[in-house]
Amino acid sequence: MRTLVKVRVPTQRGSKAIVDGTMPKIIGDFMERARPEVAYFGAEDGKRTAYFVIDAKQSSEMPPLLEPLFIALDAEIELAPVMNADELRTGLSQLKI
Repeated sequence: MRTLVKVRVPTQRGSKAIVDGTMPKIIGDFMERARPEVAYFGAEDGKRTAYFVIDAKQSSEMPPLLEPLFIALDAEIELAPVMNADELRTGLSQLKI
């Protein structure tokens, strides 16, 4: 299932990871494991935030993908199922209203 993964990193922990040089490796390792369809980076509520869209085939994939972000960055992580426009069209065409 296509899943939006939002990762928010507290400012102090993120700054430490940037200064000590571990941030690129942590994010790079996640991206290598998750193979996101897209990845965007910005700020939300004063925290460094990343948005990834991944294809999660099983919920059991989440711990090995996400725990390193929790552990290394004290990350706040949200997951949400998402779809592209073609998938939305397909889903809407199946409505029986």
